[in-house]
Amino acid sequence: MTTAEIVVQVAVVGEEEDVGHGAAEATGRAPATTVAAVSGARILSAGDGRVRVVPWRGDPSLAYLTPLRGHPSVSGLRQVLERLPAEGYDAALTAALPPPDQRIYLQAGFTVHERLHLLLRPIDPLPIVPAAGIDLRRGRHADRPGIIEADGAAFPAFWRLDQIGLEDAVSATPSSRLRVASLPGDRRVVGYAVTGRAGSRGYLQRLAVEPAVQRRGVGAALVLDGLRWLRRWGAKEVLVNTQEENERAVRLYERLGFRLQPEGLAVLRLPLASSA
Repeated sequence: MTTAEIVVQVAVVGEEEDVGHGAAEATGRAPATTVAAVSGARILSAGDGRVRVVPWRGDPSLAYLTPLRGHPSVSGLRQVLERLPAEGYDAALTAALPPPDQRIYLQAGFTVHERLHLLLRPIDPLPIVPAAGIDLRRGRHADRPGIIEADGAAFPAFWRLDQIGLEDAVSATPSSRLRVASLPGDRRVVGYAVTGRAGSRGYLQRLAVEPAVQRRGVGAALVLDGLRWLRRWGAKEVLVNTQEENERAVRLYERLGFRLQPEGLAVLRLPLASSA
């Protein structure tokens, strides 16, 4: 599995303790679990590798590309891109990639759409997070509408998850944990987190908190909950990322023991008309 298959999306809306905007992926390689069978998904041959193509967050005009089982060749990638306009796509977007994985896409004509910080921390010692009076529970199927609603409130339109994106985040690693947060006495979802694990490495896949409950420690409580789960299952370190301009998110994660890594990530984009 390539780095592009670990989807981690995090950032802060409003105050330092509240999280929910950004996109990224973890660096390093982890085994795949399964390729989600979602509406509109295609698996296309691209030279020595294969590429999964799916509409980006329900936008039928934007193709989201994820390499599977080996990197595509430049010629193979171009062949994939040539097929996409006939399927209604106007542009192609990559997953967030570390610098070594960007090379093939840049050679095929992609340019940087957004740069992301990558942060890492060892599992131990766990951060000290003040009690926030937040109720955390396992996310169930009945919570999915509330999760999508909270996600939409926390993220700008481009980065919002739909049901397909949520399923992708949950299934991106061999094991994962979906947790939702509610205020005491009210089961309405006000935030949630998806934490994933592949071997000894953990990934904070998605973290979102409604802006209306900022400054109440919901984001920090969800992060700590995920770290405890990862430690219980033997993870040694955890990765997360956020957009470069999101200084509040960086401060939040640094406060929780994460450290910026020397090389970040980038999401690349290509208008398909220019690739013909």
